[in-house]
Amino acid sequence: MSDAKDNLPAGIKISPIRAFTDNYIWCIHNNREAVIVDPGEAEPVLDFLKANNLTLTSILITHHHHDHTGGIAKLVSMAPDIPVIGPRGGHILGITRSVSQGDTFTLDTLELAFAVMEVPGHTLDHIAFYGQGVLFCGDTLFNGGCGRLFEGEPAQMLHSLNKLTQLPADTLVYCAHEYTAANLAFAVAVEPTNSELADYQQEVESIRQQDRPTVPTKLSKQMAINPFLRAHVPGVQQAAAQKSDEPLTDEVAVFKVVREWKDGF
Repeated sequence: MSDAKDNLPAGIKISPIRAFTDNYIWCIHNNREAVIVDPGEAEPVLDFLKANNLTLTSILITHHHHDHTGGIAKLVSMAPDIPVIGPRGGHILGITRSVSQGDTFTLDTLELAFAVMEVPGHTLDHIAFYGQGVLFCGDTLFNGGCGRLFEGEPAQMLHSLNKLTQLPADTLVYCAHEYTAANLAFAVAVEPTNSELADYQQEVESIRQQDRPTVPTKLSKQMAINPFLRAHVPGVQQAAAQKSDEPLTDEVAVFKVVREWKDGF
C-alpha cells in the first residue's frame, strides 16, 4: 500500500474490503471520510466503516454486475444524500450521477479528482476511474488477466485494454478480484519462457500463502507478464497460433484465441 501514498494526498489510504469469496471492495479514505468502489455487498463495508470510525461520503461503480452493485441500496439507506457515480444508461438502481468517457469529477471530502474511461468488453457499460496515479478498473484488467467477454467483442476488449496501457507505467491498478494465482498459471502456459513471469509467479505464491492481497499491481508489471496485454509479442502470437493451428499475427485474432483458451483452461 505504500506505493499508492506516493501519488495520493497526505493522509489518504486505499484499503481492501473482502467480499464474497474473492471480491475486493475498495475503500479510499482518510481518518474521517470514506469513498467506496464497487460495493457488491453492504455488510463488509459497514463493518469496515464502523471499525475505523469512517463516514461514507461517495460510492463509485464500474459496471452493472451484482457483485459490484448489490450493496448500493443498503449503503444509501444509511447515508441517503451521498453521490453514487457510475455508468450512464439508467440501468443501475441508485446511480445519482452518470458519467462517460472524458468526464472528470472531484471527491471534495478527500480532495481527489478522477477521470472516467469507458472500457467496454467484460460488459458494455464498463467504466474505469483514473487519478492520482491509481486506476480502479473493476473487471476489465486483472493482475495477470482480464475479464471474460460477457457482453463485448474481442476487438472491443482489446481496444479497452490498450487504452489502459496508455496510462503511466507506474499506475497502480486496483482490480476487483483475487484471481492472480490462477491467472498466472494460465499466463505461464502461454509464455513458458517469460522469466519475469516465472519469478512473479513465485512471488505471488508467497503472498497468497500469507493470505495477503496481490493487488494493487503496477501497470508496468502487467505489461511484462499479462498475456492479454501482450498480443503484439511474438511469443504470445506463436502460442496462439499453435493453439488455433493456424498462423496468427493480427492482434485481435491473437487476443480472441488467448481469451477463449483461458475460458477453457
